[in-house]
Amino acid sequence: MHTNAPFVGHYVSPLGRMSISATDQAITSVLFADDAQDVPPLASSQLIAECITQLEAYFAGQLKQFNLPLAPQGTPFQQRVWQLLQQVPYGRTDSYGNLAKQLGDVKTTRAVGTANGSNPIAIIIPCHRIIGANGSLTGYAGGLARKQFLLALESNQPQLF
Repeated sequence: MHTNAPFVGHYVSPLGRMSISATDQAITSVLFADDAQDVPPLASSQLIAECITQLEAYFAGQLKQFNLPLAPQGTPFQQRVWQLLQQVPYGRTDSYGNLAKQLGDVKTTRAVGTANGSNPIAIIIPCHRIIGANGSLTGYAGGLARKQFLLALESNQPQLF
């Protein structure tokens, strides 16, 4: 799912190995790479190096808002959902239904969930902050344990992964 980006880097986060893809202008994906071969951490461009620096600061509890150019590949609907996700503040959560309302059609709740699950830029586009209307964690492409870890990190309740 690396969108043919010319640059690929690797970062070993507290949640496991992550693979980062970028063009000269923007980050195109940040994915958990559980089944990636054991390769050393690498930053093949300045932008990927900056992404890794910001991810390290985030995991250290020192960064609450990323400042990186992003270019995720997706449908116009997915792009709209991903834009909304970026407006959910650090330490807060929102629901799929509320995002659908913000998009103007509460009937799109399932489609919002699908777009959320297709987010190619984990953590930076904070899909982990979206929960069920009843407060349940529901699904997360990186796994519920990672989602729980990220939400605990952002609420200053660190836990072991």
